[in-house]
Amino acid sequence: MVDLLNSFYPQRKITVTSSDPPYITPAVKALLRRKNRLMHAGHTEEACAIATRIRIIITHSSSRWLRKVNTRKNPKDAWAKVREVMKGKANRAGEHIDGLTAETFNTHYAAISTDNNYRAPRLKLTAPDNLCLVTEMDVFQMLDTLHPTATGLDQLPAWFLRLGAPIFAAPLARLFHQSLETGVVPHQWKTAVITPISKIATPAQPSDFRPISITPVLSRSLERFVVRKFIYPALLLPHLSLDFSDQFAFRPSGSTTAALVVMLHTVLLWISLGMPSNFIRDQTVSSDLA
Repeated sequence: MVDLLNSFYPQRKITVTSSDPPYITPAVKALLRRKNRLMHAGHTEEACAIATRIRIIITHSSSRWLRKVNTRKNPKDAWAKVREVMKGKANRAGEHIDGLTAETFNTHYAAISTDNNYRAPRLKLTAPDNLCLVTEMDVFQMLDTLHPTATGLDQLPAWFLRLGAPIFAAPLARLFHQSLETGVVPHQWKTAVITPISKIATPAQPSDFRPISITPVLSRSLERFVVRKFIYPALLLPHLSLDFSDQFAFRPSGSTTAALVVMLHTVLLWISLGMPSNFIRDQTVSSDLA
């Protein structure tokens, strides 16, 4: 897949400097260069079509960029955005901090995400029952409905997987089926690129940054498939030995609002049945603590 991507869509190096406005991305700069070449060659109509695409991309980028800026309540942030447009990109907090290197972040995140008491489960000795856990049509629909998302370390973008869904569906279905049947996730799908995002205004140590892990698109697609096909049905129709009636987190249609509604309904039911007030108060406090 990587060879096909490099053959038909070879990568180009586009330099984006700090003096470029925030809406000038590598894709926008590549389109600008293509438009200029078409203009010099006399292809005015094609150049105008690319200019329209560039205008739409910049408009959407500016809308997302200014979406959280409230000009009435916080004009200071609005003017900061204006100065950023006029003078170039501002330095983001945490870009250059003494003592914080990539190796420092790697050591910190490896320490907090490693369980020293972990023991790998024993391999299953049962024979496979030849069930088709994931079909070719499942994988095709999975790839054909991919939304634009970040690319992992495998360098396979979502748009390329969506474009090649008719070709990639069959081999990926076999890979997904083998992974689910044997209970083994390929090491490549478990490797992620971590981007530290500052949690406070002036970070000074690795714990002040929130790690954002980006796994390959195929890994996230398989996880989403497992959750929808196996985990959600188990939560909606649990086994008799399992009781999910008092669980509201990590399940479909569950939220803190649902938990409050159930607790309020229970209190009103006790009141209608004539329960003692101290019993109702004790049960409410215990539910609140839980």
